[in-house]
Amino acid sequence: MSAEEECECKPCKKGLPAWLATFGDLMSLLMCFFVLLLSFSEMDVLRFKQLAGSMREAFGVQAQIKVEDIPKGTSIIAQEFSPGRPEPTPLNEVRQMTTDVELHTLDVRSQEGEAVVRDREAADDQQQEQEEQARQDAIQISMALAAEIGEGAVEVETEGTKVIIRLREEGSFAPGSAYVEDDYIPILAKIRDLLISIPGTVAVEGHTDSVPFSSVNYPSNWHLSAARALAVADELFADRRVNENRFTVAGYASSRPRVPNDSQANRQRNRRVEIIIERGQDELGMPVQATTPEDRNERPLSPTDIF
Repeated sequence: MSAEEECECKPCKKGLPAWLATFGDLMSLLMCFFVLLLSFSEMDVLRFKQLAGSMREAFGVQAQIKVEDIPKGTSIIAQEFSPGRPEPTPLNEVRQMTTDVELHTLDVRSQEGEAVVRDREAADDQQQEQEEQARQDAIQISMALAAEIGEGAVEVETEGTKVIIRLREEGSFAPGSAYVEDDYIPILAKIRDLLISIPGTVAVEGHTDSVPFSSVNYPSNWHLSAARALAVADELFADRRVNENRFTVAGYASSRPRVPNDSQANRQRNRRVEIIIERGQDELGMPVQATTPEDRNERPLSPTDIF
């Protein structure tokens, strides 16, 4: 291009184009508009914290939590310039599966359940302890009556917390009689000495077979079984060291057989007197202990007192 052609070009105007001013004004107005929108809009921090705390509690212990309102932003544009005024729907309360009353009830039931379990475990431990004591007592009695057990006059066994000393009819009573044979009295004396030292309640029970019996003195098996139990108890009470308050005496006739009454040998086994020792508590719930003459302010019997 020559110098002449360059001289013919129109000179450029100084400054920015005219449309750029309009564009800048428009951008400034838009920025102001959005800044105003942001300033008019607000977040309720208190309500947001309430909702956050409610959610935290809901994931922990369930309870009934009241909520005033859900967190929301407030827009001046929506409130003032919308065709219809928006009405938010707040939650009055949040209900969980468990109410406060049920929660306390659950705690009480849980405590009661633990107490029942502890009581049951304590009862089981006491039961096992008493059963072990009964076995030790049975061993002591068996050693003291070893000769009589070998002759078949006495049997000793345990049943739970009970120690049963079984007196067989043969050698102790004549058939149809409730008088203790003289040869059997020393055996009852040995048993009496053992009963004095062993704590617990003592039951003396008489039993017969199922064969009907009747005599002038004993009209039925009931009378005979009760009379034999009372005769054994009288021999035990002959020593003043024996605490009679520990004893009960009963006759059961043939109502509690050991074996079926279907043979002569079985009927002979059913005719018996049982002395049952049971460790435990008396009627007032107090432990039953063996007593000595010193406990009752008594002195032991001397040979001159007996003969």
